[in-house]
Amino acid sequence: MVFDTNVVLSALRSRQGAPHKLLSRLGDKRFVVCILVPLMLEYEATIQESEWAGQPDRKPIEDMLDDFCLISEAVQPPYLWRPVAKDPKAEMLVELAVAGECDRIITFNKRDLAAVPGLGIKLQTPKEFLKAMEDVK
Repeated sequence: MVFDTNVVLSALRSRQGAPHKLLSRLGDKRFVVCILVPLMLEYEATIQESEWAGQPDRKPIEDMLDDFCLISEAVQPPYLWRPVAKDPKAEMLVELAVAGECDRIITFNKRDLAAVPGLGIKLQTPKEFLKAMEDVK
């Protein structure tokens, strides 16, 4: 699976919601998370522009991003799948999902990725994914 930046940011904002619960399950052998360098840089840039920009102790955030990198599978798309998404920034998610043979993208922004299911990739919110995992048990 691939995580949209909005899911990672949401997981950092609250420990109560589905995004945090899902990211805390990274390393679960039932799923593999794919990442590529530009997406990781986008995660970091988005976090730096958020409310954590001036936070004196950034170690917990840096640790989370380091763990995310260690647990994820690095993928390098051999070609570009553009344009598929309405939002050009979301194209990277599609390319990563196709190259990593992922079956889903976890996002809160399904509207901009509406064409993705035509590629055989599911769009799910963190809550929808967690519910599906519980049904699989």
